[in-house]
Amino acid sequence: MNAGENEIRMEKPATALRRGWTTGACAAAATKAALTALLGEGFPDPVTIVLPKGEHPAFPLAREDRGDAWASAGIIKDAGDDPDVTHGALVSARIRRLPAGSGIVFKAGDGVGTVTKAGLPIGVGEPAINPVPRRMMREVTQELCASYGIAPDIEIEISIENGAELAKKTWNPRLGIIGGLSVLGTTGVVHPFSCSAWIHSIHRGIDVARAEGLCHVLGATGSTSEKTAQTLYDLPDIACLDMGDFAGGLLKYLRAHPVPRLTIAGGFAKLTKLAQGALDLHSGRSQVDMRWLAERASGLGAKPELTGRILKANTALEVLQITADERLDLPADVASAARATAIETLHGAPVDVDVMVTDRSGKLLAHAR
Repeated sequence: MNAGENEIRMEKPATALRRGWTTGACAAAATKAALTALLGEGFPDPVTIVLPKGEHPAFPLAREDRGDAWASAGIIKDAGDDPDVTHGALVSARIRRLPAGSGIVFKAGDGVGTVTKAGLPIGVGEPAINPVPRRMMREVTQELCASYGIAPDIEIEISIENGAELAKKTWNPRLGIIGGLSVLGTTGVVHPFSCSAWIHSIHRGIDVARAEGLCHVLGATGSTSEKTAQTLYDLPDIACLDMGDFAGGLLKYLRAHPVPRLTIAGGFAKLTKLAQGALDLHSGRSQVDMRWLAERASGLGAKPELTGRILKANTALEVLQITADERLDLPADVASAARATAIETLHGAPVDVDVMVTDRSGKLLAHAR
């Protein structure tokens, strides 16, 4: 997946998946094409760049334009089969020469955000262009300028068409990235459903929360449980970490970068998997164990007839309904066991954990503290 803030979730298809290119790789290729044209060589199409791991992809140009002292090139991002919100977006670089001694300067064009909060790898006030994409653009700029015997005093303005609207579907507003998307990527390659991008976003969310001095953060499996917990504790948006299915990614990072208090909130099925010891709660990578639920119900006093019904249940929701009818507080037991898994995963890190189980409407079913 493309690096974290610009990501959405989808179920993994059964067919073979096609990889794609990060926004950063597209920006670097557009930079090379525009600078080549500005230096008098015309627009290379396709334009080839070298990625951090040595690959040499070629990118067809979707747009090219020139003025007296500038040149611009645009590339349509192909994220392969990854469900990235920037798939199909036009990523453009507008290049112009700067006065001697200026060096390479990055600028946020339309659709690229600006960093407004500490804790991210880019400083406050800077365009939201991450370190590796910056390095890739610097390298192509320095190489081309050196070949012409000129100093690399160049302004690189990156734009992403419709980026401000697309950014509303990402983490950027919570992370304090205002006005558009981030230009992201660490290898230049998008590996579909690699999960690394989402986990990367969780890590950056923790970094921002720590930099803001927050003492309490929230990791929720979805928006409904998040709203319930956020309202209960009156937490600001930047305290809300979009944990999703990646409980392990959240807990392991907090192990090394602790925040004094963590609330985990989620639905009964997702938190049952955490209670069972699973740290990846995705339906394709962990399953609710009906035998485990039957054993927990038995420990709460369920009779054999009831545990038999649990074993035959099709879904966790059906188990929840069955046990609720019998007045067995299975959600409380699940919340307690999920909290135990979280504490064990933290390995003694100074993080106080509580767990909230909600139903699909957001009603609080159990709270383990």
